[in-house]
Order: sequence, then structure tokens, then C-alpha cells
Amino acid sequence: MSRTTVSSSAAIPPLPDEEQRLRELGYQPVLARRMGGFGNFAISFSVISILSGCMTLYGFGLGTGGPAVMMWGWAGVGLMVLFVGLALAEVTSAYPTSGALYYMADRLGGRRWGWYTGWLNLLGLLGAIAGIDYGAALFSGALLSMHTDFHPTAGSTFVIFLGILLVHALLNLFNVRLVSLLNSISVWWHLAGVAVIVGVLAIVPDSHQSPSFVFGEFVNDTGWDSPLYVCMIGLLLAQYTFSGYDASAHLSEETNNASVTAARGIVRAIWVSWLAGFVLLAGLTFAIQDYVGTQESATGVPPAQIFIDGLGTSGATALLLIVIVAQLFCGNAETAAASRMVFAFSRDNALPGSAVWRKVSPKTQVPVPAVWLSVGLAGVIALPSLYSETAYGAVTAINVIGITPAYAIPVLLRLKAGDRFQPGPWNLGRWSKPVGWIAVCWVAFVTVLFCLPQSSPVNADTMNYASIALAVVLVLATIWWFVARRTYNTPAAYGTDKEQAEIAEGIV
Repeated sequence: MSRTTVSSSAAIPPLPDEEQRLRELGYQPVLARRMGGFGNFAISFSVISILSGCMTLYGFGLGTGGPAVMMWGWAGVGLMVLFVGLALAEVTSAYPTSGALYYMADRLGGRRWGWYTGWLNLLGLLGAIAGIDYGAALFSGALLSMHTDFHPTAGSTFVIFLGILLVHALLNLFNVRLVSLLNSISVWWHLAGVAVIVGVLAIVPDSHQSPSFVFGEFVNDTGWDSPLYVCMIGLLLAQYTFSGYDASAHLSEETNNASVTAARGIVRAIWVSWLAGFVLLAGLTFAIQDYVGTQESATGVPPAQIFIDGLGTSGATALLLIVIVAQLFCGNAETAAASRMVFAFSRDNALPGSAVWRKVSPKTQVPVPAVWLSVGLAGVIALPSLYSETAYGAVTAINVIGITPAYAIPVLLRLKAGDRFQPGPWNLGRWSKPVGWIAVCWVAFVTVLFCLPQSSPVNADTMNYASIALAVVLVLATIWWFVARRTYNTPAAYGTDKEQAEIAEGIV
């Protein structure tokens, strides 16, 4: 599909024209280009993190359609997300910048398109940090409860969550080589982890569910009467997991040969996750010993109960550690991606206090203030979990309805641009339009779907707050537009060498 073929090895040297291409797009290079093709793929794969998304929402899937919807939903959603990834990768190849989605939308559709795409992308990225790290906190609490008198509560889980956020902030203050190294380790940890978990669950438990159960059992604990509606709501598990692959685009200014490797990293991360995730879900579901007992696990984490029932406490501890470490890798990668989005958006004066958030450490060439802002706002997004048992589902939905539309907007604008769009070296050729339209239609569908209530009756405890979060962000973005529209601009408006140098130094 790509017209250009290069190795994905991390040993690829920086190509001279990558820095020149960035200048042509209006930006003075200030970030260190130290990441190879494998590292770029690894960050998106780590953010997708099947050991995070599949595991943390597995309990949600057990009640919203059950095994049948989880398995076939994963297969179907994965295919549609691959279309979205292919279409987005093509536009990424043409515009390899840290701003990624909003910069693409700005160039193809104008300032307002870029503005709203940026705010949606930011909401999704921050929601992803919150969802990933809160999921890691849930699993950490489950592990503690197995070996101590600790009983997970909303408050104690939130304290663990804050601790994880702090760790990820500190790790991201080092140079991008550490982030790249951790993400490369994460790839093998995820793949080996899935192999170990599925292999152990296939061999050790005394009994297993039948194929007809795994691929055909439908369960509805939502309170809704419509099986079709329940099936659609159940797609959240897969759609939430398949998000964050724009991380490859956000790290493109730190990637060698980014016009090819960033695009390729997006697509590769999706299809590898698609295959490995299907195997993981099947392995978990075959190993269920007691369906209701798994749903009502005292650990608060259904996969932990599957491990305990099938392997005992010692075996369950080992597998939980595999999952928790994978979740920590995932949250670290998402923090890197979100901080680059904050940096890029501030570089174009789009955020309140942009002069602070766009500063880059001269020692590490890392946007340090942007890292702290990213984890701080992620903590705020997760605050409702202290008051509502259904808040975690809302946080994951915030990620989906924030980031997924942001994926489709550049694709839609690329389709509208026609011949005005100049493809990069990685492109779809004659398949560009059909793939693009499939991607846009799918995103429109899931965006509406995940604004809908997930449980019935709808009340304060079961309300899907994702729709409210989306509305609040759009209102705030609109209000701030009238404040910042004179200063917000992508670099065509302030592209002189002197002005770029001042921005790079944090003067402006």
C-alpha cells in the first residue's frame, strides 16, 4: 500500500529532508529526533495496550452482550478501526508534526476546523490517561486485596491512581530515548504476556467453556430490552481498546523518517493488536469457571477472579503482575503522546497559558510543563469515580467520543480537498477515497453510540457523563475561541526564522 519501503529498525539515521519538511510546514525543530521506526510503532501499540483495554473493560463486556458480543464485536470493530487507521496514516504521512490531527485539519479545512479538532483530540488523550491509569489502579487494588486485608474503595483506588499518575509524569521528564526504550520493551512484554496468560489458562484449569459458549453466549445485564442496542453498547470494550494510535503521529517530530515510519507505525499497531487481542479475549472467556461469580468478584476485577478460579492465588498473582506492568507501560506511553499534543497546541497559542505549556527543557528537549499539565488534567477527569460506580465506564467513553471524531475530521477534510491534498510518501493510491469514506461513516456511528446511556433506568448513578464532558469541552473551546482567535494560528502566520526561534526558546 505504501509507495516507499524502508526498514523499521531503530537504527535508521535521521534523513536531512525530515527537518526541512518540518520547516516547510512552518515549525522550527526543537524536539530531539531520536526515535526509530520500531519505537514509533511501539508507542501506538503500547497505548492501544490490549492488556489494559481488554482487561479493564472485560467486566463491562460480561454484562453488555457477554462472550458473543465481546468476541465478534472485537473482530468487527478491529476491521473498521483498521480502515480508520489506514486513512489517518495517509494524512499523517503528508503532515508529520507533533500537533498531528489538529494541524492536519487546520491545513486542509482552516483555522476553526483545526481548533475544534485539537480540543477534541486533547479531551480524548486526557481521557485515555485517566482511563488507563485508573484501570491500573483497579488491578493494583485487586492484587493487594488478594494478599492483605486491603479492601478496595473508591477513595483508596483514587489514591493509587494519583500515585501512578505521578510515576508516569516523572518518567516522561527524561529524554525521549527513555520513552522509546520503555515502549520497545512494552511491545515484547505485551506479546509475551498474552502468550503466557492464554497458554496458562488453556493448560492449568480443570475445565473450560465450550466454543458455542465463547462465540455464541449472549448476556444482557444492562436493563435495556433491545438485544440490538445491547450489542451496540457492548462494542465499547473493543472501540475503547482500539484508541490512541495517533500517538505515532504525535511523536513524529521525534521520529526518524517520520513521513513513512509514523504512518506505518499507526497501521502496524492496529493489526498486531487486533490479532493478539482476539487471542487474549478467547483465552480469558474459555477459562471462566463461574460466570456470575466472575462478575461479582470480591476483587472488583473480573479477570482477576478468572485467574483465581483457574489457577489459585499464586498463579493469579503472577498473571495479575503481567497485566499491571503492561498497564503501566500503556499509561506511560499515553502520557508522552498527550504531553506532545499539549506542547504543540500551546506552540500555536491555543491553550490558556500557552506561553508556559510550550516551554521545552534545554537539557532533555522534553516539554516538561506539558507533561505536568497532562497528568494533572487526567486526574481531574477521573474525579467523578469518587462518587459514581459507573464513572469508569464514562471515563472510557470520554476517551472514545473525544479522540475518535478527531481521527475522522482530517480524513473527511482530505476527502473534501480532492486534488488539493498532496499525498506524502506513504499513501493509499486509488484506495484512498473508499477507505476514507468507510472510516468517516464508522466514526460518525460510534460517536453517537457512545453518547447514549449504557444502563437502564437512567439516573444520576447510571448516566453516561461522556456526553456532558463532550458538551463542556465544546462550549469551553467555543468561548476560548473568541478570546484566543487573534493569537491562535498555525505557523503560516508567524513563520519567520526569528519568530520561530523565539517560540522554540519559550520567549513568545
